[in-house]
Amino acid sequence: MKALFLIFHGFNEANGISKKIRYQVKALKDCGVDVRLCHYDVTSYGERRWMVDDEVIADFGTGFAAKIWKRVYYSPILDYARREGIDFVYMRSFHNASPFTLRLVKSLKRTGAKVVMEIPTYPYDQEYVTRSMKFHLAIDRCFRHKLAKALDGIVTFSNAEEIFGGNTIRISNGIDFEAIPMKKQQNDTSKELHLIGVAEVHYWHGFDRLVRGLADYYCNNPEYKVYFHIVGPLSGERERAGILPVVRDNHLEPYVLLHGPLHGDELDAMFEKADFAIGSLGRHRSGITYIKTLKNREYAARGFAFTYSETDDDFDHMPYVWKVAPDESPVDIQGLIDFRKTLKMTPAEIRESVCPLSWKAQMQKVIDAIKTKDK
Repeated sequence: MKALFLIFHGFNEANGISKKIRYQVKALKDCGVDVRLCHYDVTSYGERRWMVDDEVIADFGTGFAAKIWKRVYYSPILDYARREGIDFVYMRSFHNASPFTLRLVKSLKRTGAKVVMEIPTYPYDQEYVTRSMKFHLAIDRCFRHKLAKALDGIVTFSNAEEIFGGNTIRISNGIDFEAIPMKKQQNDTSKELHLIGVAEVHYWHGFDRLVRGLADYYCNNPEYKVYFHIVGPLSGERERAGILPVVRDNHLEPYVLLHGPLHGDELDAMFEKADFAIGSLGRHRSGITYIKTLKNREYAARGFAFTYSETDDDFDHMPYVWKVAPDESPVDIQGLIDFRKTLKMTPAEIRESVCPLSWKAQMQKVIDAIKTKDK
């Protein structure tokens, strides 16, 4: 099977989304698929291009016109797929349903290719808050039902059987065990506990709930110390307003530590220092109750116990998971401490529990669904 993995944006190798895409491409190759990665690229000189792996298949040049071409001109992708005999296209939604993406899908299908589209987060309308964002969403809303019905399937990490009128292929976010090291040491937690949350922090991560919980906890001047290491940037004013004033007003500077983005050995070293991980605590804010986040799986692969508030049936009943309610209440820090003290599982045992969630196993589900559709 020859496949084209199509994304409508560029790459930042330090970005979690870009890493996930690399994992998915690798997993498809491990499943025996001949995969090429098609993506949008902007050079250091401002040239806008469509790339397939390292090959330039279209160069739009620079300037405003080049930005427009990127959104409407997909013929180079179609020509490449036809020329190379691509028989499976895996698109990653950029919330960009339009007459042009619809035409692309229909044209690809006329070549005989099967076309599926991954919607990473569903629903997503609540994420669009500014006027310009809502304008782009309005275009997507006009065409996404037609696009969904033209596809051979919609890949989702939710439990929805149908999205925008199209049938879904339900998988979990996966794990590339080769890329994620397991925690090597278990720290002494008799006097202090170090929490870690890794994210480009958005309001739906709900880290402000943890910070408010720490404010309540430290009101009583406890002897047992709890530290929260936030690894990643606070993405906007809403996120800064939810966290920074609480830290300042409650004198939490020694206990809430903003490290910014860390990668590679620096990130691994921070995980070695940590004892418990923080997943999303605010998915309800964007109208999501059921989601299988990549972060939960990465925490488990590293051997960490962790908390989150959404429904994730891969983890909801695991003994190393401490669930919090999907509401606006501060996190009960003493409850978290008590849970962590009762934890008996080793990092190796936690990692072993998620072996069925490898990216190879998840992407094989997509391949099997496409092959079943052929019968």
